[in-house]
Amino acid sequence: MAKKRIIVSVSNDLSNDQRVHRVCSSLQSAGNDVVLLGRKLKKSPDISPRTYKTKRFRLLFNKGMLFYACLNLRLFCILLFSKADIFLSNDLDTLLANTLAAKIKRKKLVYDSHELFTEVPELEGKNLKKKLWLAVEKFCIRKADMAYTVCKSIADYYNNLYGIKMQVLRNLPVNRPFPDDFNTRENIILYQGALNKERGIDLMIEAMSLIEGWKLIIAGKGDLENELKELCRQLKLKDKVVFTGNLDFDSLHRLTKTAKLGLSLEQGNSLNYKFALPNKIFDYIQAGVPVLCSGLPEMKRIIDEFGVGETITGCNKESLSDRIISITSNPDLIYSYHKNCNSASKILNWKNEKEILLGIVN
Repeated sequence: MAKKRIIVSVSNDLSNDQRVHRVCSSLQSAGNDVVLLGRKLKKSPDISPRTYKTKRFRLLFNKGMLFYACLNLRLFCILLFSKADIFLSNDLDTLLANTLAAKIKRKKLVYDSHELFTEVPELEGKNLKKKLWLAVEKFCIRKADMAYTVCKSIADYYNNLYGIKMQVLRNLPVNRPFPDDFNTRENIILYQGALNKERGIDLMIEAMSLIEGWKLIIAGKGDLENELKELCRQLKLKDKVVFTGNLDFDSLHRLTKTAKLGLSLEQGNSLNYKFALPNKIFDYIQAGVPVLCSGLPEMKRIIDEFGVGETITGCNKESLSDRIISITSNPDLIYSYHKNCNSASKILNWKNEKEILLGIVN
C-alpha cells in the first residue's frame, strides 16, 4: 500500500472510542500518516500516547443543533487547510464537513457509519431534526468513494435506500491472550457502554433487587447516569451496583476479565436498535465472559452461531432476574459458554477484520 495521509474525524473527545482507535492504529501500522480529530471537553482526560497523531479542539456549544453546526464548521475549516489524501468521516454528524472538504480539495472520502444515525431513539418524535439529518445523509452519502458499517443489516438498509455499495467492518476487539481463571472469578455481572436511552440499564438495576450473591458493575457514562444512580438509591442497591464511569481501553479490558456474565439488553422499536450489534458483545467474548443479550437479529446470530450465551426478548425485571439466576446457578452451563468464547475469540477479532479495512482504504 502506498503511503497516504489520512485525516479521521469524530464528534467525541477521542478518549473512549475503541473502534476509531483500532482503525487509526491499523492504518498507521500499515504505513500511512494518520491524524485523528475530535473535541476537547472540560472534563476530557488526557490522551495516552498513541502511534498516530491526535488533535482536539473546543467548541462554543456542546449539545443541540448549534453544537452540530459548530462542529461541522470547525471541522470544515481544519480539513480545508490540511494536507490529506483521504478524509475518513465517522458517523453522520461529521459527514457534511468531510464531504464538502473532499469535494473542494478533490480528495477521497471514506465514510464509517457506526450506527443507523437517523433512527436513533434521541430523534424519535423530533421530525424536523430527523428531516435535517436525512437531508444531510442523502446529500452526502453517495459522494463517498467508499463506505462501511458495523453489520450486514445496516449495510443492506443503506444499499437498498441509496443504491450504494456499503461494506461491513464489524466492531471486533484486538485479539488478546484468553483468560483461564473463570472458576476463580467473583460473582460479577457487567454492563459496559453508554448510559443512554433504551439500553435496558434500568431493567438490569431493578433485576439486581431480586438476585442475591452477585454484584452488577456498570462501566460507562451518559445522559441517564444521574437518573440510574438515583434508581439505585431508591432501591437501596448501593452495595450491589457499582458505577465506574468511563475507563481507558486497557482498564476496561482488565475489568471485563473479572466478570462472569456480560449484559447487552438493547430495547425499543427503532431500526437502529433492531439492527444493533454492540461492540460490548465482542469485548465480552474476547475476555471469556458469557453473554446475555437481546434477541435482536444481529446479536442473536452471533449467540446462535458461536454458543457463547443466551438471548432474551420482551423481559421485565422478574424474567430478567430469573434468566440470570438460571445461567449463573448452573456451573456446567455457564462454563460451557465460557469455553465457547475461547473458540469464538479466535475468529471474532480485529486481526482478521482489519484486512477488510486495509482493502477499503487501498
